[in-house]
Amino acid sequence: MHSSKKLKAYFLRLLTHKKTTTFDIKNARNILFFRYDRIGDMVITTPVFRELKREYPEINISVLASNTNQNVLHNNPYVDKVYINYKNNLFRDLPTLLKLRNKRYDVCVEFDHSVIPHSIVRLRIIKPKKIISVVKEGRYGVKGSELELYDYFTEKSKDAHFQDIWLNTLSPFGVTPKSKKYDLFCTDQQKRKAVDFLLQFQKKIIIGINLEGAVKGKKITSDKLEEICHGIYHFNKDVQIILLSSPKIYKNIVRLSQKMNLPYVVPSYKTASVLDVAALIQNLQLIITPDTSIVHIASAFNIPIVSIHEKNNDSYRLFAPKSQHSKTVFSEFGDRLDGYNIDNIIRDSMDLLKNNES
Repeated sequence: MHSSKKLKAYFLRLLTHKKTTTFDIKNARNILFFRYDRIGDMVITTPVFRELKREYPEINISVLASNTNQNVLHNNPYVDKVYINYKNNLFRDLPTLLKLRNKRYDVCVEFDHSVIPHSIVRLRIIKPKKIISVVKEGRYGVKGSELELYDYFTEKSKDAHFQDIWLNTLSPFGVTPKSKKYDLFCTDQQKRKAVDFLLQFQKKIIIGINLEGAVKGKKITSDKLEEICHGIYHFNKDVQIILLSSPKIYKNIVRLSQKMNLPYVVPSYKTASVLDVAALIQNLQLIITPDTSIVHIASAFNIPIVSIHEKNNDSYRLFAPKSQHSKTVFSEFGDRLDGYNIDNIIRDSMDLLKNNES
């Protein structure tokens, strides 16, 4: 086992070996960002693109996104081009990676704080002049600082949110962010669809409940949902609860609302993309959700949030809501959403609605 680790360490050093090149990063005009993971990560990263473009309007910003999170960047005026990466399929990605290599990028920015082999391989293929990364944890006994492939490691404060950690990747460019606000750009059509749907609930306090996210275990179960809905309605008869959905779970949401058979609980309309959901969220008075991308989408519009989070201080610190008005209810467990207090969710929801009115 020890010899296997030493061999992996050897190949990691070999893979990340690079000759030093002389290039002033502040002269960069063509930049590629690696962000091919989840929707919430992309939402949190959006101020990076805006703040860089604000300082250098002539700069060309490309993003290597995932098929899952690419829609976050639709209509974004600060991103010039989005490419799709499939992460676990290098052969499928190879034509795109070779195309990116021909772009001769001045700088690539990578946001992973871990040493990720598939990311290293892609950086070697694309071959930018300089590479910026968040300070990395070691792997196979190799310290992050030993990896010659990376030219700049930005600081990672012990108590920082990912919002600040990823904005720090702008420091080598000499950029100090003026705003940390997340960006989502819904079309007029998406906004109209949301408003038209909500017109039927005039004079109601409209609450959105999101049941689940991409990560397994981060879910509000149907029995807990019913308790939450009953509890909220008990304290305020003017509420209308909308069950948020994604294309994958829309039919389940419809069936669930029919089973509950409560006039103040209805499914949302069928949404096709994250921006469809965002257009609806920005018109709500409150969001209740597990720790998923919906937390960050609601934060983009400063919508009051009651989030449900596993009992994990590090995870919460990195992904906490950024709305001005938010409350978090914690699970009893560090690896799943279970054992949280329903009464706390109801109480926090009522408090936020009351504060919103005042």
